Amino acid sequence: MNDTHGADPMNGTGFIGLGNMGGRITRRLVEAGHSVLGYDPAAGAAERAGATPAADVAEVARENDLVLLSLPDSRAVEAVVLGEDGVLAHARPGQIVVDLSTAAPDSTRRIAAALAGRDARYLDAGISGGAAGAEKGVLTLMVGGEEQALDQARPTLTAFAAKIFHMGPSGTGHSAKLLNNFLNAVSLAATSEVMVAARKAGLDLRTLLDVLNSSSGANWATANRFPHIVEGDYLEGGLTSTLMTKDVILYVDHLRALGVPSLNSAGPLASFGLAANLGYADQISNRVVDAIGDITGGVRLHDEPEGTVTT
Repeated sequence: MNDTHGADPMNGTGFIGLGNMGGRITRRLVEAGHSVLGYDPAAGAAERAGATPAADVAEVARENDLVLLSLPDSRAVEAVVLGEDGVLAHARPGQIVVDLSTAAPDSTRRIAAALAGRDARYLDAGISGGAAGAEKGVLTLMVGGEEQALDQARPTLTAFAAKIFHMGPSGTGHSAKLLNNFLNAVSLAATSEVMVAARKAGLDLRTLLDVLNSSSGANWATANRFPHIVEGDYLEGGLTSTLMTKDVILYVDHLRALGVPSLNSAGPLASFGLAANLGYADQISNRVVDAIGDITGGVRLHDEPEGTVTT
């Protein structure tokens, strides 16, 4: 086992998927004294996160009792867990796999059942807080799965999460994540539209934000995003427009499975789809405001230095 600091309640911590979020979370774990064996197909990702690099997924699964995943979607999670020489192939009694991805609850439940067949436990742990929250170690986790397994993993999870909520059985963590992300998408897309309109109307944007945040239009975007965006800081490093679109589609699929009509999904799907098609696909989803600005005659919320070219 790879943990030598005595910080883990289990024997060893492994991490698969060291991208925008996974890399930041791994760094927090390392800074908290956990020795992490990490794998990502991108060269140097483990080293940049402070982890010991693993040769492949199989090595991470073999060497650790606690394995964390941070992957783009259910297809990637299924490939890593259920694929040939994946996590399931090396699962064993007592092992806990924590999926920090945003994924489809139906897929999550299938994976949990497969791992349970090997007496291993699967926790679906949706994340809220973004890149900034990961760097500060103050993420919120909404977790589905066995509460006893969560209690075992909790001492490790607290290295990067300030709040951990047990939502219920397998799938409920990812369900809560999809519901939260949808509201996030709605507020970001709608506030972007309003702020572009305010710029066109000649309003002082900083004053308008003060008004909104003291009024019924207040939301996470008005309070935490746009005070930075109007200064030209897009808070880079978080959820991209492509991933936001994926999350809204997952939400719509989830509601269809639940038999609930999704009457408000067209707005964010159109907004983030627009951003993706105008060149912002792999940039932070906050750039949706620039996409709306682009089709409004090149509007920007902030004054750019002369000669600046916006892409």
